[in-house]
Amino acid sequence: MKDAEMKKNPILWLDGAHFINDVYTGMLNPIMPFIATKLSISMAFATIILSLSHICASLLQPLFGFWADNIVKRIFIFWGLIFTSIFISIAPASNEIFILILCVILGSLGSSFFHPQALGLVVRFAENDVAKTMGIFIALGSIGFSIGPLMSAAVAQYWGLSQMPVLCLPGLAVALLMFKFVPKIRVSENDKSDLKFMAALTDICKNRKLRLLIVMAMLKTLISTSCLILLPFLWQGLGYEPFYIGCILFAFIFAGGIGSFLSRSLEKKLGTQNVFYISMISTLPLMFLFALTYKNLPVMSEIIFVLIGFLTMLAQPVMMVMAQSVLPQYKSIMGGFINGFSWGVVAILMSVIGFVAQAKGIVPVLLVISVIPAVLSFFVIKHLFKKVDE
Repeated sequence: MKDAEMKKNPILWLDGAHFINDVYTGMLNPIMPFIATKLSISMAFATIILSLSHICASLLQPLFGFWADNIVKRIFIFWGLIFTSIFISIAPASNEIFILILCVILGSLGSSFFHPQALGLVVRFAENDVAKTMGIFIALGSIGFSIGPLMSAAVAQYWGLSQMPVLCLPGLAVALLMFKFVPKIRVSENDKSDLKFMAALTDICKNRKLRLLIVMAMLKTLISTSCLILLPFLWQGLGYEPFYIGCILFAFIFAGGIGSFLSRSLEKKLGTQNVFYISMISTLPLMFLFALTYKNLPVMSEIIFVLIGFLTMLAQPVMMVMAQSVLPQYKSIMGGFINGFSWGVVAILMSVIGFVAQAKGIVPVLLVISVIPAVLSFFVIKHLFKKVDE
């Protein structure tokens, strides 16, 4: 594409910014076991820090999305990326637990600023197939999220945790370019909303279809978050180097990005309901296979793990477009609920799951967790596609 065309297409810049932003959000998971060793903290406490990161990056997204829908300014996408890139890069170099936690909170809040407005703007600027455009946007975020573990693990292993702050430079550069090339939002007075946050929240909570979609998002997130937070500790205990752990997480999340990218095509061929079933139920047998192979057949277990990543993200774009189409006046806030709130709720659970995993073992806990989405999603999907009036 020519430079002139690229400058006129805000979707390209939003896609690129989503990619870069999610590079940073994926950086902490593979190196947290080594940060924990450096600061002499337990796996359970390190899990709380990672949970805090997901809570700050996710749980407040609906509120920030509501502000973005009402303020109608581009401020969230710029400052969100700036905060994420600076503070997530500084966090691993911290020598004090307090500084680590502060940087994790501020960097994660930056991601929480960025995502809802970016999701809303993608729908606003999309010209043709909104589902396809959303699939590409989410896929690039997933691919960026997959690059994060690779980058942080490489720097941690070959240069040391103290050199991590230099990684903030790409994010700052993209934020400045986005400020120049993403156009200001032009809206008429009729497009502006006078609704309050609680009114919007009430509208969403009253809608049966949206409630079911939010539950679906939570079930999907429970699997992926549990894997991303707990398995690096398992692999560190087995003697894996940081970069190898980063490579495995890269493959897991990259496969999820491919799943997001193929989501729309598979939906057209298989039907929306079948995509949901494949995505949500298949992780249970795969997790059992992982448990049987991770000690004696590590390469096979890693392939199974990557396949879980692909299938878990398969329904995400379809889910997002369905949610935003129900109440289109809340594009950003619905992006915050599906992409953020579900992660935040699961992150709160992870702070408890970390203690259980430390006491009972990581693999048994993952096996129990994998049963929950497989069983509950069967009933949720059945009611989601039941033809009744909202």
